[in-house]
Amino acid sequence: MMHYLNGSVRLTRWFSTGKSRTKLFIGGLSYDTNETVLKDSFGKHGEIVEVKVLCDHVSSKSRGYGFVQFTSEVAASAAIKEMDGMLLDGRNIRVQYAHKG
Repeated sequence: MMHYLNGSVRLTRWFSTGKSRTKLFIGGLSYDTNETVLKDSFGKHGEIVEVKVLCDHVSSKSRGYGFVQFTSEVAASAAIKEMDGMLLDGRNIRVQYAHKG
């Protein structure tokens, strides 16, 4: 649904930043990092709904990034503050809110 205001088109959710506040993007992962490692590392910040490490279809190795979704925004925020730039499996990881897409 679209709203028209002064001749310009605005989406109904114009106020949204387009980012999830419970789902985090984790970049810079070691190719050896798996979902168990991510769950163990991020689980101390709150209850996790889902953990996903994206893998190559041929080699089954990590592509170097994944996602962690928490049950609450508070837990996700705490995880960003604590984990961004931290060393995990020998690599400094990047942690930020995932973009909806």
